[in-house]
Amino acid sequence: MIHPILKMGDPRLLRVAEQVTAFNTPELHELIKDMFETMIAANGAGLAAPQIGVNLQLVIFGFKNNPRYPDAPVVPETVLINPILTPLSEETDDAWEGCLSVPGMRGLVPRWSALRYEGYDQFGVRISREVDDFHARVVQHECDHLNGILYPMRIRDLTQFGFTEVLFPELYPNDDE
Repeated sequence: MIHPILKMGDPRLLRVAEQVTAFNTPELHELIKDMFETMIAANGAGLAAPQIGVNLQLVIFGFKNNPRYPDAPVVPETVLINPILTPLSEETDDAWEGCLSVPGMRGLVPRWSALRYEGYDQFGVRISREVDDFHARVVQHECDHLNGILYPMRIRDLTQFGFTEVLFPELYPNDDE
């Protein structure tokens, strides 16, 4: 089932999500299935449970190609529950981000360049991966949702925040019709 995605301004997006305590349940599998359907329908790179009003520490992400990020490399389809992120260095990169909860906008956001993420999949199997670049950015963006943080809160220079069709008219040539 495709769920409506909460938009910036909804107070449910500002909550700190609760840990998942029951794995491999029909309810959890159904929620994850719905989240993937919702993410795919919206051309998302990832989705956090709070974005559909579910206050749990659960994110999904991954795609082979994505029309919203045409130059992005493949990110493996992942279910990540109760995540812990650890930067692998102090190095950060600034890159443009968008969000399904902040539709039609992009901002230049600093993120750690490389990190380790740990947590569990839907079966309770431990996950530990070291990633960098776009994969690391997607994980950080989605996990921010679990702490009530939307990407505009991380933008250092608000002159680097605006409507996608204004910032990138070459990607959206017909959006003014």
